[in-house]
Amino acid sequence: MKRINLYIAAAAAILFAITSCNKKFEEYATNPNLAEQVSPDLVLRGLTSDMNGDGPWSAVSRWNQFDVCNYNYYGDQRYDWTGAGLNYTTLNNVVKMEQEATRAGAAAINPYSAMGKFFRAYYFYRMTNLVGDLPMKDALKGSSTPTPAYDAQKAIFLQILEWLEDANTNLAKLIADGNKTMDGDIYLGNDLRKWQKVVNTFRLRVLIGLSKKEADTDLKLKQQFTDIFAGRAGKYPLMESAGDNLQYSYNSINKYPSNPDNLGFDATRYNMSATYLNKLVELNDPRAYITAEPATKQLSVNKKTPADITAYVGANSGEDLTNMSSKMAASDTGEYSLRSRGRYYASYAAEPGIIIGYTERCFNIAEAANRGWITADAEDYYKKGIISSLIFYGIPVDAPGTITKTYKGVNYPVAFNFANSYYQQAEVKYKGNNAAGLEQVLIQKYLAFFQNSGWEAYFNYRRTGVPVFQTGTGTGNSGVIPKRFQYPSSERTSNTANLDAAVKSQYGTTDDINSLMWLIK
Repeated sequence: MKRINLYIAAAAAILFAITSCNKKFEEYATNPNLAEQVSPDLVLRGLTSDMNGDGPWSAVSRWNQFDVCNYNYYGDQRYDWTGAGLNYTTLNNVVKMEQEATRAGAAAINPYSAMGKFFRAYYFYRMTNLVGDLPMKDALKGSSTPTPAYDAQKAIFLQILEWLEDANTNLAKLIADGNKTMDGDIYLGNDLRKWQKVVNTFRLRVLIGLSKKEADTDLKLKQQFTDIFAGRAGKYPLMESAGDNLQYSYNSINKYPSNPDNLGFDATRYNMSATYLNKLVELNDPRAYITAEPATKQLSVNKKTPADITAYVGANSGEDLTNMSSKMAASDTGEYSLRSRGRYYASYAAEPGIIIGYTERCFNIAEAANRGWITADAEDYYKKGIISSLIFYGIPVDAPGTITKTYKGVNYPVAFNFANSYYQQAEVKYKGNNAAGLEQVLIQKYLAFFQNSGWEAYFNYRRTGVPVFQTGTGTGNSGVIPKRFQYPSSERTSNTANLDAAVKSQYGTTDDINSLMWLIK
């Protein structure tokens, strides 16, 4: 009997020990230093910050052919693209933001849910433009759907347009109801009316980006553009000035990518691209004086002054990098222009990084009018776009004025007259609602995209062929500008069957960067 009692006691002790261990395991499994719940405004702060991921002077700038790197330690301008960087982590945070707003007691339609629709549209637009078809409907479901199926690019764009319509409708309702409770916005001071303008201005970008699909009746491109343009003073407010821009402001903490800290390291390692700068020179455009420095060879050998626009020379993106480097080896005979050190390296806040802006809005309306999508004065919006871009650089447009080019501490005045001189040039004055006029709109939009709006300069080039991008040894990929990125390598290992099916349906057997996605066929 005593032996039985001993067994019972031992079993009880073991059971107690196991229970205690389980309790300790549960306690230790939770990290008290990590928050399990956060307020939605904190998530929103991160989401808005992520929008500046394709900021100024990045590799994207070189693929937009705005600048080139002349020294391989700092980079190159090759288009040998591999796997794209996609935004599913950010999109998972969109879901988290919406969940946290609901957990905190928000109504079904609240500022964070409305913003969530915009963010979905914004990031899926970026991603599908880079690769093509994507997991969308089955994505963002977590561990319940580890291998999401791919959606066709057309379906993705239809969903993007639907999200933007819903975001506009929901924001309008919140504004009308006086429900503007939102925090965490680093751009527009939590002003839902300004965000509504962003939503609709971005929608114009999406619609114009689909121009090759004008005949597709499911998309209703003309009707949607007409509705938004006609409703710009009511149902579909649009940006009305640069004051409505969605833009990232830099400061001494969040420093502009080029700044006094790296002046001595890379300021002479980057040249302006001929695609951008030589077009400015061709048009006698004063933005050359603002964004670039004169090529030193033009000053020392050809005896020009910094006030002479022909002293500004861009480097061909397709030039062999070794040759380009040798042409910049001597500081007094460098053949190509550098980026303006006075503008881009003198402070930590050189200029804001525009993400979605009023200037682009003007050019998108001009393009739609040129194409006959809307009834509007294309030339008027074309001129407004040029003027808005010039004002961004502090160039006088309302009356004849003077631009001061400061180079090595010396001021060089340059006279400028927009109405009677610059705009009267044959290559600038609008040529009408025809192919020549459309090319002018696209060229000026490209010039205005300099160091802003992420991939838009490349996306517009890919869609229209304007301007002509330069190719050669320096750009790699056998002298071809690619049409897309490959899918990330992680998809090849974690979602192989669905990826293979998506590649086959779009591009045949190869995930080829030179293949055409649905968007541009």
